[in-house]
Amino acid sequence: FFWLLCNISGCVCAGALWMCIVLNPHCKPEQKAFWLRQLRRWNSVDVCPLEDGNHSSELTNLTNVLPQGPAGNPDSLTRPHRTVFTRAIEACDLHWQDPHLQNIITEDHYTNYCYHENLDSSLFDTRGWPLWHEHVPTACARVDALRSHGYPKEALRLAIAIVNTLRRQQKKQLELFRSHKKELLNRGITSVTNLEGWVGHPLDPIGTLFSTLMETGRGSLLGSGRWTEHPVFPAQRFLEEGESFLSLAVETALIGLGQQRVMPDGLYAQEKVCRNEEQLLGKLQEIDLNDMLVKIFRKQAVLLLEAGPYSGLGEILYRESVPMHTFAKFLFTSLLPHDAELAYRIALRAMRLPVLESTNPSSDLSRPHHIVSVVPNRYPRWFTLSHIETQQCELASTMLTAAKGDARKLETVLESIQKNIHSSSHIFKLAQDAFKIATLMDSLPDLTLLKVSLELGLQVMRMTLSTLNWRRREMVRWLVTCATEVGVFALDSIMQNWFTLFTPTEATSVVASTVMSNSTIVRLHLDCHQQENLANSARTLALQCAMKDPQNCALSALTLCEKDHNAFETAYKIVLDAAATGMNYTQLFTIARYMEHRGYPARAYKLATLAMTHLNLSYNQDTHPAINDVLWACALSHSLGKNELAAVIPLVVKSVKCATVLSDILRRCTLTTPGGMVALHSRRNSGKLMSLDKTPLRQLLDATIGAYINTTHSRLTHISPRHYSEFIEFLSKARETFLMAHDGHIQFTQFIDNLKQIYKGKKKLMMLVRERFG
Repeated sequence: FFWLLCNISGCVCAGALWMCIVLNPHCKPEQKAFWLRQLRRWNSVDVCPLEDGNHSSELTNLTNVLPQGPAGNPDSLTRPHRTVFTRAIEACDLHWQDPHLQNIITEDHYTNYCYHENLDSSLFDTRGWPLWHEHVPTACARVDALRSHGYPKEALRLAIAIVNTLRRQQKKQLELFRSHKKELLNRGITSVTNLEGWVGHPLDPIGTLFSTLMETGRGSLLGSGRWTEHPVFPAQRFLEEGESFLSLAVETALIGLGQQRVMPDGLYAQEKVCRNEEQLLGKLQEIDLNDMLVKIFRKQAVLLLEAGPYSGLGEILYRESVPMHTFAKFLFTSLLPHDAELAYRIALRAMRLPVLESTNPSSDLSRPHHIVSVVPNRYPRWFTLSHIETQQCELASTMLTAAKGDARKLETVLESIQKNIHSSSHIFKLAQDAFKIATLMDSLPDLTLLKVSLELGLQVMRMTLSTLNWRRREMVRWLVTCATEVGVFALDSIMQNWFTLFTPTEATSVVASTVMSNSTIVRLHLDCHQQENLANSARTLALQCAMKDPQNCALSALTLCEKDHNAFETAYKIVLDAAATGMNYTQLFTIARYMEHRGYPARAYKLATLAMTHLNLSYNQDTHPAINDVLWACALSHSLGKNELAAVIPLVVKSVKCATVLSDILRRCTLTTPGGMVALHSRRNSGKLMSLDKTPLRQLLDATIGAYINTTHSRLTHISPRHYSEFIEFLSKARETFLMAHDGHIQFTQFIDNLKQIYKGKKKLMMLVRERFG
């Protein structure tokens, strides 16, 4: 039954459930002994769930850090892992016999009227109200147990004592920090001051206090909105003037949420921290703020800002403490209508995420004796880091939205984003958000916010320039759009500093091209003088990129410089200088075709010949992608005249070993006269065909025949019967080329005879050769 009860409640609540059971104030000793035996037995099972789901947890006994009661169970101290039953086992050593505890939970007016004679008393505060100093989760587990076992009045009395204790501790911690502030700030680092955080804790201490006070508070609210005495509990007991159970619950939640606490180990524990924080904030958001609650928000916000290492919003922050982004966003939106300066102080302080800082300062072991330090011996695995960064981004976006129209605040928020956010994707999202907000209205855009958007975009460009990001192209295009919206000076600025923002390819293909487009000119409403200045900047950028990366930028530079003769000549010279070593045949052929298209056949021919020097087509590459470029280059040279064709054929012979390609070139050259293919170049037609017996076609013919011979022998080396018919067709094409020579018939006959002699072992193939060629 008990194991089933644990399973029904789930591992998440098992610890709290069994704490409630064993902390029954009227539990008999024999019952508690029975529970203890059962819990120890279940605890020893190998499959018993761990408390935080992480096997590396080795926390010592935390439940029994108490001013009363016997020492903790030694078994729990030596056990390497804490299970969902460990706290309940430890709680079996707790009792309710402490006189002060009994007075707190049983007396309606338990106070110390002589408190002024004992100011250092730990049992009462300066008002004479009772305090309860116990490990906070354990004390709150008592409250939960009282409620669960039907003692609501007792639970409320203890809850108020615990909250008053927390408030007193908060003040003492502030005083303590102020006395050591100079020393701690000079060090610049701190350690966490709590072994366990209260939010996300397995016993949910803050949630227990909040629920206890809220349930009482709801029962005390009249329809008019006035607070009155509860029928069971006098509302004025242990509450300051104007204070209510609701306000006490709210203040308790703020204290817990603002506590600086270390990020726990393990995915489950880290997700629980996030989930409990969001649940508690969700409950707070349901409460309408009145003047009293606003006063409490202000009070706690100031305390959290000034409390040093005791606060997650303190001036110095432990590197691996739980971030305050979600909590700070709630505080920011709550305080903004009432105290904007305080709201921004909170949000800006919370933007920090030191665990992602590049520097990793070592933990300082020389702590004051009053601060408990946890010194981790390894870097924590933050499984929820993506969620945390998203919350950080949302906090920043909330501030940007609220600061619209305020240049000073926008500048401050921008600096915080640039300093604290380390994800380029999140900064890009913020830049996009700011851009949308700035251009949302139909009226003129908010130029100040637009500039913030541009600055964030520029940071994204710098962050992703040397790292891979799948959204990089989108980011570049967006930045140009944003700069266009800001104005011509922004476009000119990014082009002047392109080398810190873009790759040469991006700068030419996206930035400069967009800047010189008609849509950009229309968008900016530029006059002729402004257009020319912007175009000059774009052309200068294009030439710089072409010099830096001619392989990828030369063609773009030529295109961008078409309308400026000097710039175009400079770009062409860059191509020529890079052709020898820095460019491959594909790039050169592409630029050569562009030159022909623009009406520069001579330059196209020059670049084509340079491309041919980088090309090497082997005998079996008859489907190579460069074949069309080779045919085009030969056609271009043939169209320019005999001299150009004579110059290009030796390059073809040297670069191309594929027989079918050579025969195709040869055939095309014999169909027309040199210079007759492109009349548009105004070259005089020579009037007669070139002879195959003379240079340059004789050289091409001999090379083609030689290529057929070499290819034939290469194919016969490893030929299979299924390729015989294909080989016969290949020989038929070879014969056509042989016959183009004046003694081609004789050469081909000798060639066939040699094949029959050399490959006589391939009887079936040679039989097919005889049938076709004799």
